[in-house]
Amino acid sequence: MPQNEYIEEAIKKHGRRLDHEERKRKREAREVHSRAAHAKKLHGLKAKLYNKKRHAEKIQMKKTIKMHEERNNKHKAADQPVQEGAVPTYLLDRENQTRAKVLSNMIKQKRKEKAGKWQVPLPKVKGMDEAEVFKVLKTGKRKTKQWKRVVTKATFVGEGFTRKPPKYERFIRPMALRYKKAHVTHPELGATFCLPILGVKKNPSSPMYTQLGVMTKGTVIEVNVSELGLVTQSGKVVWGKYAQITNNPENDGCINAVLLV
Repeated sequence: MPQNEYIEEAIKKHGRRLDHEERKRKREAREVHSRAAHAKKLHGLKAKLYNKKRHAEKIQMKKTIKMHEERNNKHKAADQPVQEGAVPTYLLDRENQTRAKVLSNMIKQKRKEKAGKWQVPLPKVKGMDEAEVFKVLKTGKRKTKQWKRVVTKATFVGEGFTRKPPKYERFIRPMALRYKKAHVTHPELGATFCLPILGVKKNPSSPMYTQLGVMTKGTVIEVNVSELGLVTQSGKVVWGKYAQITNNPENDGCINAVLLV
């Protein structure tokens, strides 16, 4: 028997204490207060992370409760007038009792529209390995240290970007591979525009590439479309829209993308 299972062994042999259930109930009831006290003591980043976690838990709990309520919400259609004539047995349950659906047709339709809205021109792309994206840079007097990496793909850095001191910079993004503009094609207009890049939304190969601003084939970027004069239904000018890169920028020397409309 493993050493750490002595508690389970004791419970099997002798059972639990008589007031175990009551003590467990009280402990669970006190847990709310202890959690609140713990949350009050936290400061700074720990408090932010803890509150974010609790917020997510509460949302999930509310969703679960709502789902159960709607699932069990059976109600008789008593206000309906009684029909003349006999009704077949297989229609009795269908007419007299209705079950509320978890999601209405309208919500389902909205979800379909939203899913269709974000359909991308390239749904599947080849994954990029770290060995392909990064090149090992040997440093130190004897060139024995190998913790630095040079990015070999096209990258985007913001306007106010400042490099770390070279001694502490782990990922080096060469100036020659930094891009600020992209050739974006509007699929409905059939025209191409040279638009400024605002940021890298998602690189499908890795979250780390997204963070570093690495742009490979299939990456979703945000571009400034204020020049195109696109407006929303309320009449506001659209500032930024997403586009997906359709070429290999490191080979072509430019970024070609298709606007997601």
